[in-house]
Amino acid sequence: MSNHYFVDICYLLLFVVDFVLNFLYIISNNLLIILQLLYKHIFNVNMTEKGKKRKRITENKTVTARGAINANWQKLLSSNLIMDKNTEKPVQEDTKHYTGAFRRTRKKQAKELNSTVESNLKSLNLRTDTNSKPDKSHSTDNLEHSSVVINNNVTKSSDLDLKNKKNNLTKFIAMDCEMVGVGSDGNDHMLARVSLVNKFGDCIYDKYVKAREEVTDYRTNVSGIRREDLLNGEDFTVVQKEVAELIRGRVLVGHSLKSDLSVLFLSHPKRNIRDTSRYKPFRKITKGSTPSLKRLAKEILGIEIQHGEHSSVEDARAAMQLYCTVAKKWESVMSEKRGYNKKFLEE
Repeated sequence: MSNHYFVDICYLLLFVVDFVLNFLYIISNNLLIILQLLYKHIFNVNMTEKGKKRKRITENKTVTARGAINANWQKLLSSNLIMDKNTEKPVQEDTKHYTGAFRRTRKKQAKELNSTVESNLKSLNLRTDTNSKPDKSHSTDNLEHSSVVINNNVTKSSDLDLKNKKNNLTKFIAMDCEMVGVGSDGNDHMLARVSLVNKFGDCIYDKYVKAREEVTDYRTNVSGIRREDLLNGEDFTVVQKEVAELIRGRVLVGHSLKSDLSVLFLSHPKRNIRDTSRYKPFRKITKGSTPSLKRLAKEILGIEIQHGEHSSVEDARAAMQLYCTVAKKWESVMSEKRGYNKKFLEE
């Protein structure tokens, strides 16, 4: 009989322990779910508030900038454009001496600028008599007419520039990418912006890319990327396809192109890659180690880049200009090593 009672007591104790453990498990699981919901709610609220504050700040800046531009236009039209023929100074010809790889394009841009200024002055056709007092209503009408003419000319010239840039593809294209940090510690790279320029430094492609996963570090102080830039960006698949079409069959110039191509998940023939970080004469500056683009630009080109936030367009132009300074020597060395005749230096 005693053994029978002992077994019953053991079964009862086991039942009580099982009930207590199940009860504690249910309570702890519910508490964990509540804490997760609270954390997500607080985190999302902070992110949206920061985004709204940034948008308000940028809107205020654009409004003030527009006001300053309009005031400057009014000053320009009232002081410089309405002049007497006797006091009007002739337009001075550009006497600058252009050197370097972008010589022809700078001459062309200077000529186009002078021609547009002359056409704007002719289209205004504003005259004032020195003996008679000017009429206020007539002067205001002239100001309104001149501003309309200038705006029309500016829009037409901008449309022409866009069409020319789209069709201004050269056999040499420079590329640079900006990245953001993903992963738990933010050390993994994800594409955020990609820019391409042609041999003459004209930007032919520049787009932000939408985030494909949660960004843990925007690296704004270096990359210049912000949350709203990625929200308004293009899909990664579209950007990847467009960049692949642009660089196909062309020589790709850049600095540390291996990392740029890896974030794009693209490959390019080794014979058509000109990486300034791996060019041996450039590596002599840092005694064999990999030189930074900022140092190469300062030592070879004599220019300062990457002040604070980086610009992928500026970095791509610097890489292309570095290549153009040593293009003939670089291509001759490659033709000797690989034994093929190269005609890429033709414009």
